[in-house]
Amino acid sequence: MAGQAELVVDAQALLGEGPHWDHAAARLYWVNIEGKQLRSYDPKTKNEKIYTFDKKISAVVPAAAGGWIVALQDGLYRFSENEQEQRIAAVEPELPRNRLNDAKCDSSGRLWFGTMSMDFTKAAGSLYVMELDGQVRRVLTGISISNGLAWDDQRGRMYYIDTATRGVDVMDYDVQSGTVDNRRRVFLVPEGAGDPDGMTIDREGMLWVAHWGGGCVSRWNPHTGEQLAKVEVPAKNVTSCTFGGDALDELYITTARDGMSEEELQRWPLTGGLFKFKAGVQGVEANIFKGVAK
Repeated sequence: MAGQAELVVDAQALLGEGPHWDHAAARLYWVNIEGKQLRSYDPKTKNEKIYTFDKKISAVVPAAAGGWIVALQDGLYRFSENEQEQRIAAVEPELPRNRLNDAKCDSSGRLWFGTMSMDFTKAAGSLYVMELDGQVRRVLTGISISNGLAWDDQRGRMYYIDTATRGVDVMDYDVQSGTVDNRRRVFLVPEGAGDPDGMTIDREGMLWVAHWGGGCVSRWNPHTGEQLAKVEVPAKNVTSCTFGGDALDELYITTARDGMSEEELQRWPLTGGLFKFKAGVQGVEANIFKGVAK
């Protein structure tokens, strides 16, 4: 399996990230972290709605109680259209140079999210989970760039990426309690292929990993560590991916222009766009936050 992704939106995003397919609304939500934008793409009309915040936004997840949970620079907020965001939880107020990064929900509706240093200080971040009652629990410390998250409930596994390690890890995961342990390495992204960023999982239990600096998304068997496929993306920095579309067989891919030279931008002019690839396999419907409404 191989191919090339096609451009969907020429957004020129400085740091496109965090795609989430809302199956009920048939929309793709994603963010431009540095642009402080939440973007809502309708594939039927090919139009976007853009919501702008005062702080960097790194992730968006629909909430069962209505609206969205958004990960802003300093914490988690509830946000609804035409309403001011309301903070649910402050995160690491003692570390003002840290910000939130990737966030996703598990099948029980808990929100998992990580932090990282905006100065790229090593091991300055952590991985957290917000329970359904709004309480935040720290799960891992010593994280450099908290990124990809994915779950395989059938096998009791949670996959996780700290980009600085260039590896994809797995932990034993209890869906009832939301606890993890026995973190171990599944595979390393090869030298020269970029660094692992966001990821998603398909119905066969295979992982799809975005390559920052590598211009591609790769598909891996996490049980054998074998790379199965590579999707070329006409953008240098590929940040994340998720399955969408009516049949959940379209891979939406986000990219970023951040840190690129003029020469690199001329070589990859579409970087910062939103892309799509017909994957040939189906993904898993993204989970929403099922927690309390206050």
